[in-house]
Amino acid sequence: MRNPTDGGQTVLPGMPRRLLRASPKSLADFSDCPRRYRFANVDRPSPPRGPRFAHHSVGTALHQALAQWYDLPVERRTPAAARQLLYAAWTPAGFRDGEQSERWRARAAGWLTDYVAELDPTVEPRARERTVSTTTERLTLSGRVDRIDERGEELVVVDYKTGRIPSTDDEARGSQALALYVLAVRRTLRRPCSRVELHHLPSGTVAGFDHTERSLANHARRAEDVAIDIQAATEAVAAGQDADDAFPAVPGRQCGWCDFRSACPPGQAAGPAREPWSFLSEDDGSAA
Repeated sequence: MRNPTDGGQTVLPGMPRRLLRASPKSLADFSDCPRRYRFANVDRPSPPRGPRFAHHSVGTALHQALAQWYDLPVERRTPAAARQLLYAAWTPAGFRDGEQSERWRARAAGWLTDYVAELDPTVEPRARERTVSTTTERLTLSGRVDRIDERGEELVVVDYKTGRIPSTDDEARGSQALALYVLAVRRTLRRPCSRVELHHLPSGTVAGFDHTERSLANHARRAEDVAIDIQAATEAVAAGQDADDAFPAVPGRQCGWCDFRSACPPGQAAGPAREPWSFLSEDDGSAA
């Protein structure tokens, strides 16, 4: 009689199940397009990625500047210092030309200045750019949190957003990534944590949600459902199924900006590639 297998390994009765190593992003990638997940997490070497998009450059510079701002002595945590950190972190990658890059650097500096002006420089976050992890029955999850605030006895997961549209409370409630971060923060830092917040830098607004044990369990269960599908696809390839069939592409408009477009014929057939700066809104000055 054949023994059942899990992830290509034999599992005898009483043996613990092999856990899938994943991040909130990798789970989201598989849900959106199993082929994209395979390219990023299974194939080695991974296919070459496409060009960097300008809105990613905007977001990365803002995140880096905010993280480094808290490294400064308290007396130097000023809006002007934040602007200088942004200038140092800025890259023109993805922009149409130097003029566009300079214009967006000025816009991003304005968002950052306004945001930092509302912060109390004497209040230290519990952590910044912190990798946290946890396990479920099927998953070993890890990810990096932008900021973890300490408010009384509770910790709060803070995620910076630089998108065109201000974040909403419904977005905070529905974010699987933020819910999984709450579980990971609890395990890693051994402190109570239920609240998640989306800090939208272009508008200066904050959206939030206070998770319950039930809402967290629902998000964890959905993440485990994705893990089951990933493991099934992986086992199918190990058993001889074609990888393209086990990890099918999901063609759509999103293929125009997929990192792995050059390695995916169905994605190329779905439509033309987007220009690296095409997600920048020249009307409202926000990154898409």
